[in-house]
Amino acid sequence: MRIALLSYRSKPHSGGQGVYVRNLSRELVALGHDVEVFSGQPYPELDAGVTLTKLPSLDLYRDPDPFRTPRPSEIRDWIDVLEVLQMYTAGFPEPLTFSLRVARALRARLDDFDIVHDNQTLGYGMLDLLRSGRPLVTTIHHPITFDRRLEIAAARGWRKVTAWRWYGFATMQGRVARRMPSIITVSESSRGDIVREFGVDPARVRTIPLGVAPIMLEHPVTERVPGRIVAMASADTPLKGIPTLLRAVARLRQQRRIELVIVSKPRPGGPTERLVSELDLGHTVRFVDGLSGPELAELLGSAEIACVPSLYEGFSLPTVEAMARATPLVVSRAGAIPEVVGPAGECALIVEPGDEVALADAIGSLLDDPTQRARMGAAGLDRAVARFSWRTVAEETVRAYREAMNTPMTAEKADV
Repeated sequence: MRIALLSYRSKPHSGGQGVYVRNLSRELVALGHDVEVFSGQPYPELDAGVTLTKLPSLDLYRDPDPFRTPRPSEIRDWIDVLEVLQMYTAGFPEPLTFSLRVARALRARLDDFDIVHDNQTLGYGMLDLLRSGRPLVTTIHHPITFDRRLEIAAARGWRKVTAWRWYGFATMQGRVARRMPSIITVSESSRGDIVREFGVDPARVRTIPLGVAPIMLEHPVTERVPGRIVAMASADTPLKGIPTLLRAVARLRQQRRIELVIVSKPRPGGPTERLVSELDLGHTVRFVDGLSGPELAELLGSAEIACVPSLYEGFSLPTVEAMARATPLVVSRAGAIPEVVGPAGECALIVEPGDEVALADAIGSLLDDPTQRARMGAAGLDRAVARFSWRTVAEETVRAYREAMNTPMTAEKADV
């Protein structure tokens, strides 16, 4: 099968889209299929046998120069103009502009592919591809409307307006999602949310849980560092619950010696940095970024506890990765997280999201009980191996492709 896999941004090593694109494409190739990934910046890191076609944007949010003003000579066409204008008016243009670029790029190449697979772009350009009659499958990890609500609730003053504008693309994504004939999502929790938030016909949505990267299982676990807690989350994103974790750690630090390592890069002078300073956690909290797969595996394997304090997750790859490292978890009862970890106490302690006291108590009790940590870590490893395989993800995704190829639907026939 010849597969065009689309991803408007595919950050290597971290970020759900980059992880999904890399692991799914690798396993599809291993199954004997031809995969060509179309991506904007940041480009993905792909394995041997997967073709990458770069569709460069203006890269307006690149590190270390986000919200940059491009030179006039960089503007190539009307899509670039649209991208700049949306940024200047506080919008996030990439899902829309990438969808327009990839629709244009594929228009002359549709005969090269049996199926097009969109990884949560959900831009209006996807409707052009659907009208072409080429079978189209869409992955929606979770509805971005959750992010929008939490960002707006956390914002103050005029920032509420800019937060609403930034997430304006969520309206477009809902409109496009309602017209997609075949949708893959990553958990039953997310499936229900997509149906409610986007108004999608539940018959069009199938659940295929994500997998764990092989390096997480292959890399040896060495000695645990006493008192080390690891969290993997976008530090300044309210959805990820980092403020709750920082306040819990501030409580724990009064009782014991601990270290919190957060796999993220907070914005200089942003809310996370300010809270770390306010709580005087500079010697307790450390941020790391840009880790390779082996480095991340080593870090997760060095922790006594991994923590996922999110207020919502459509799946939570960090949870599965910690389980694969036999690292016991303290997680919040949010979105799909309980679905991923299984019964409370088996491989994770579960607390209510946003409850810093309960979070501190759960982490403290687990730090005090090495026997329970060892038991929960072993149970987590068993669960990760048994339930979360990228090979299984690829096999189930191929089944979704074949069904889509046998039941084509155009945008004009799809329900709005």
